[in-house]
Amino acid sequence: MSQLPLRDDSTPKLILQIERRLPRRFGIAATVALLIGTLGFGVIKGGHLAKVNEALSDTRNAFANAAGFRITSLSINGRKQLSQEEVLAIGGVNGRSSLLFLNAADVRDKLKASPWIADATVLKLYPGRLSIEIKERKAFALWQQGGRMSVIAEDGAVLEPFVASRFTNLPLVVGKGAQTHARDFLALLAQYPQIKPDVKAVIYVGERRWNLRMNSGLDIRLPEHGVANALTTLTKLDKEEKLLSRDITAIDMRLPDRLTVRLSEEAGKARDELFKKSKRKGTDA
Repeated sequence: MSQLPLRDDSTPKLILQIERRLPRRFGIAATVALLIGTLGFGVIKGGHLAKVNEALSDTRNAFANAAGFRITSLSINGRKQLSQEEVLAIGGVNGRSSLLFLNAADVRDKLKASPWIADATVLKLYPGRLSIEIKERKAFALWQQGGRMSVIAEDGAVLEPFVASRFTNLPLVVGKGAQTHARDFLALLAQYPQIKPDVKAVIYVGERRWNLRMNSGLDIRLPEHGVANALTTLTKLDKEEKLLSRDITAIDMRLPDRLTVRLSEEAGKARDELFKKSKRKGTDA
């Protein structure tokens, strides 16, 4: 015959003792903490943390603005390429921002992270004035590499993809490594005003030397060393022989002791025909 288990009266007593030792309203606090933890987990898990932080930020900014810390005066100095709206957007400043909760160091870091901005200073002048001073990089050239076109600064930093028509007059540099070497080469090329205006693009070949692509389609292959001498020779030949205006497709100046030209197809046929006529005349004679 089976025997029923004995009843243990110690368990309820132990629970009562624990409840007596707990602070008053502990159960309510624990329930609230559990709900907050569950809510926080759901926010993070659902990817809503950024939206919640934004809402909290907007709320505290609203209180600060109502208390008299609204940004009522704004000055932005040093901008040339960027608009005022672009500077504010980069710095994360909007119409809901209050001067009280605006972190000047964060705004400065965001501004300096933009390739357009070399340096920035942000000052909060209470109760409602914000002063921003930036030092912009200057658009220097267009750089083409791998089928992509970008606007670059003098130091080769990529400022933005080339989409705006305002940059169409910038010089075009092509090839891997061209962006970091273009400044010195273009400065050298500027010393030859008879050549530079007719240059359509400068092409960096093998990361060691340059070619010139002229507006006429003529390619000029410059040497790796002695580039200044080659450009001087080219200027002299164009002045004396109108070399750059002739019916040729390429000028090769890579060898120091000679200059080679490639005739266009039409010019080549005309030369061959002239050579044949001269040969026939010589035979007849």
